[in-house]
Amino acid sequence: MSFDGTVMNAIVAELNNTLISGRITKIYQPYKTELIFTIRANGVNQQLLLSANPSFARLHLTTEKLDNPAEPPMFCMLLRKHLEGGIIEKIEQLGLERIVTITIKGRNELGDISYKKLMVEIMGRHSNIILLDDKDQKILDSIKHLAPGINSYRTILPGHEYKFPPEQEKLHPFCIDEETFLKKIDFNAGKLDSQIVQNFSGLSPQIAKEIVHRAKLANKETLTKAFFEVINQMKQGNFRPQITITEKKEYFSIIELTHLKATSPTVFTSVSEMLSRFYFGKAERDRVHQQANDLEKFLKNEYQKNKSKIKKLKKTLSDASKASEYRKIGELITANIHQIKRGQKQIEVIDFYDEEGRSIVIDLDVQKNPSENAQNYFKKYNKAKNSLKVVEEQIEKTENELVYLEEIIAQMETASPKDIAEIREELIEGGYIRNRNKKQTKKKKETKPVLEAYKSSTGLEILVGKNNKQNEYLTNRLARSTETWLHTKDIPGSHVVIKSPSVDETTLKEAATIAAYFSKARQSSSVPVDYTLIKHVKKPSGSRPGYVIYDNQTTIYVTPDEEVVRKLRV
Repeated sequence: MSFDGTVMNAIVAELNNTLISGRITKIYQPYKTELIFTIRANGVNQQLLLSANPSFARLHLTTEKLDNPAEPPMFCMLLRKHLEGGIIEKIEQLGLERIVTITIKGRNELGDISYKKLMVEIMGRHSNIILLDDKDQKILDSIKHLAPGINSYRTILPGHEYKFPPEQEKLHPFCIDEETFLKKIDFNAGKLDSQIVQNFSGLSPQIAKEIVHRAKLANKETLTKAFFEVINQMKQGNFRPQITITEKKEYFSIIELTHLKATSPTVFTSVSEMLSRFYFGKAERDRVHQQANDLEKFLKNEYQKNKSKIKKLKKTLSDASKASEYRKIGELITANIHQIKRGQKQIEVIDFYDEEGRSIVIDLDVQKNPSENAQNYFKKYNKAKNSLKVVEEQIEKTENELVYLEEIIAQMETASPKDIAEIREELIEGGYIRNRNKKQTKKKKETKPVLEAYKSSTGLEILVGKNNKQNEYLTNRLARSTETWLHTKDIPGSHVVIKSPSVDETTLKEAATIAAYFSKARQSSSVPVDYTLIKHVKKPSGSRPGYVIYDNQTTIYVTPDEEVVRKLRV
């Protein structure tokens, strides 16, 4: 289900219960299209996420910790100037549209009371967050600008008057009666779910399908009953936030979706909790994809090139393994040289190497005399013999390269934007890609990698390295010899360390679950994870960052669980 008007209605109700009269204490802009407001309300600090991400635009409370830039963007600084210290007075939704107005009471430079409005528009790739002066409805600034040349009806630039998006002329489903509903539905036209979406605001195709499904053999009576059953449930605030997983897709909704063929849904205590769980990792993966699209293409191309190289080398090795055959033919030609005449294409001779004394047909070069033909086969023998060692070394080198690239590709799948920067740096240092910032001639001061931290159910600290630089630092420099180290068995993945000399079974299983989740096998079940003490983990001399060998290990089997990983993260 999409973030439709009914979901927005549920979120607004939740925020009104939680944030009204709360004071805005901090504002961050961790990413280009996302804001985090820390609001002190009812004696508790709440985090409000506002996102204008083109693919994952949303508005909800969150407990997720996001990395903040060293220098805040201009829009963030403007929001801090006008909104920090302000009190949230009202949170209102425009009809059942995905547009919310947050009214904030504060004081201006002269100390007089002033009001500002924060407009949150959740409209797919057109989503925006706009700050207005409530006095004259003028735009102070926005997270995205919209010039007159792009949209003549609606300009989103500082100094311009704010206009709501054009009305869609749909009916508010909370404000109609049965007669009005039936007037809008043409039963002869079919596609009842599409008609519901086209005529009533705030309803996604998913909700419309649910209504039609509940109506069964839809007629005027059953469809009307099903429509108002769903609408009244949402109108009265009887929300049942849940995530439903089918074979092909994951859905979130504020009511039960009986039309989906799926396993039992996961039910949540609040709409914000449901949205946080649904979007966990998705928006970050989208940001990573945008930042690292070039890296992903490069790594996949390099991986395929090395796979093709292995095939060619193995063919060369197969050809080289025929070295003894070339020598044998050369000797047979030499032994029978008196029988061969120049210009012959073939000769059949007795193979005196064959125990049964069978004959063999030998191909000859018509341009060469008998002696030259023999020498030609001896040359092939020497070339093949000499290339065997070189080819075997090349195969080993290329296979190691494939393992390394596979490791980096697996790391990219779970990387954060910060991790991507470190992976890019590693590839530059390894000579795989060129440094795009050539102007930076000064060598940067080496900083310690920031590791992802978790806390087990029994209170023990678990650290994770999500790329080779982090793995290198965690395993070879930070971890102590008596601490426990984990890694998926023969599968590319992260290094995981339990920061304690004594480990309980619960922590061990949770750390193994984290190791399996941050590996290539994250979508699999019963993943083998090795664990041993750090003192049994060694880095071979001259090996790449993050590469280790280990012994005295024990293997346990776990199934990666995103929910477990999310709950344990510090």
